Amino acid sequence: MANLNVSDPFKATSLAALVAISDEQSSSSRAPLPEGTIPVGIGLLVAGLASFAFLRVGKNAMGGDDAFAPVLSLWFATFALAPGFFLPLEQELGRAISARRALGQGGRPVVRKVAMLGALLATLVIAIVLAFGGVITRSYFDGDWVLLLALVVAFASYAPVHLARGIASGSGRFRAYAVVMGADGAVRVILCIILAVAGAKSAGAYGMAVALAPLAGFFYVLSRGQLRTDDGPPATWSEVTPNLGWLLLGSVFAAGLVNAGPVAANLLKADGQEELVTQFGYGVLLSRIPLFLFQAVQAALLPRLAGLAARNQLAEFRAGFRKLMVIVVGVGAAGVIGSFLIGPFVIEKMYGATLTGRTMAMLAFGSALYMAALSMAQGVIALKGHALVALGWGVGMTTFVLVTWLSSDNLFERIEWGLVASSLAAMLSFAVSLRFRLRAGVTPTADSMMDAIIDMPFES
Repeated sequence: MANLNVSDPFKATSLAALVAISDEQSSSSRAPLPEGTIPVGIGLLVAGLASFAFLRVGKNAMGGDDAFAPVLSLWFATFALAPGFFLPLEQELGRAISARRALGQGGRPVVRKVAMLGALLATLVIAIVLAFGGVITRSYFDGDWVLLLALVVAFASYAPVHLARGIASGSGRFRAYAVVMGADGAVRVILCIILAVAGAKSAGAYGMAVALAPLAGFFYVLSRGQLRTDDGPPATWSEVTPNLGWLLLGSVFAAGLVNAGPVAANLLKADGQEELVTQFGYGVLLSRIPLFLFQAVQAALLPRLAGLAARNQLAEFRAGFRKLMVIVVGVGAAGVIGSFLIGPFVIEKMYGATLTGRTMAMLAFGSALYMAALSMAQGVIALKGHALVALGWGVGMTTFVLVTWLSSDNLFERIEWGLVASSLAAMLSFAVSLRFRLRAGVTPTADSMMDAIIDMPFES
């Protein structure tokens, strides 16, 4: 699915504004949602629906799961890389522009600094991908060099897209943010339909549709002047990178972990299992629906938690966080039960895929644990535990590798257990860190709360 980062609207507000939002929400039922939630929610919905449509159209156009498998592999590889490396830049850019807006200062110097970092990061990652291009192409793309090129183009495309989202959200231009988000999925489907009508069967052609689609929304908002920023005081590196290193490390692990299942399945598959790997990918995407719904809940609860933290009402903050975790458990449990009971029916009707109720339930269970881990990670970040979050996601990724390697010889079972164990390990790590930070009496700051609210390294 497209970017499921519904928390992003809050980038555009300072902590003081979040407190004001929280106060307004408690006193008035006519303004129940923070500014920007509705347009960004619409963009999120369009992107999510378009993602499911792309998979259906692409599969039918290419003649089945075997032919479509390399494109789906590219899909997961792209969203394991791009958000992991570029989302922290988007977060820090949005936070820095927001802080400057609160002081009446222009954000252009900040944009220049972050754009320089983005270009450097993109160049470095692309150079590494190309250096190992032969190995990646043989082991992951079944020898198709065009798909390796599509991966490079996709990664490069998302660099300006994430910067544009940071500018739009930090400047309070939520409609522009929604356009960039929604256009990615919508244009991808349109390109896919055009290729299908033209009779295209090449995986490379559909791979390039994945790679180039993000740029449509970027160029649209750019042409309309919606990425314009005013000049202001010079920006120092400390203004845009106070926690960037830890955020980057944690984001790379977290984005990699949420996409690790399909990537590992493609790397570990035996000859003739391409169709199984593709169907497994469909199951992973469907298992994320609870994550999608959960972020709508976060849209309502996180600003209130920010307000409580800003007023140093830590007892109420803990109570609010416990409420959030109760909702996590409820949504996760519903997802697991629903996946077991009706998951096989839904995936068969949508994609003609055959997966057992056990497999669907295990994927949903892993997704539920990831959702809980993500919520706890946000709490740790709010308590200025950026390094602890990076450590926790690193523990999760290490656990996935070990469990997938050692647990079973069955392709699906080893990955299912790896996904469950890795999310559980990350969640327990964050639970310990959260308890430790609260007992130590650490209090949130404006910057740590903003980092927590916008931390959502989850795109697909």
